[in-house]
Amino acid sequence: MSQFTVPGMTDKDAAKMAELLQKQLSRYNDLHLTLKHIHWNVVGPNFIGVHEMIDPQVELVRGYADEVAERIATLGYAPKGTPGAIIEDRSWDDYSLERDTVQAHLAALDLVYDGVIEDTRKNIEEAGDADPITEDMLIGQAAEMEKFQWFVRAHLENAGGQLANQGASTEKGAANRAKKKSG
Repeated sequence: MSQFTVPGMTDKDAAKMAELLQKQLSRYNDLHLTLKHIHWNVVGPNFIGVHEMIDPQVELVRGYADEVAERIATLGYAPKGTPGAIIEDRSWDDYSLERDTVQAHLAALDLVYDGVIEDTRKNIEEAGDADPITEDMLIGQAAEMEKFQWFVRAHLENAGGQLANQGASTEKGAANRAKKKSG
């Protein structure tokens, strides 16, 4: 930790925000690697559309990681962007699909986004009065992730509004449900 924090913020609040943001940084680093993994391993009809849809999201999430890391540094702390930091901060399992169909990966990715967005919304709440700058940054990031999840769900939704992965609680379960409904 450095000898300063941002003006008007207590050391205690800065430490709390830095810890919260470190977990967010690890979450984003994991997410952009997961997105790239999907990009490389998606196959089948609609492959190219989904393959190309994912790359801009990878770049966006990498940008979020950079923004979060710079906020940690602004608060007077050292951001950790190593693979070890991701593992240390992880409260989720590794992405479970390898080479699979568009529907399978998108169904699993939908669950990944559920977790990332839920955690981000909790962090927005926690940032609240302690740091409105961090809160604002996370709100903007959550809005874009929610929009991308909508893109993902558009591939999974039928005309009646039902998702192909509805009711699934695991990535593999979501993938299997989506494959059954599309095949």
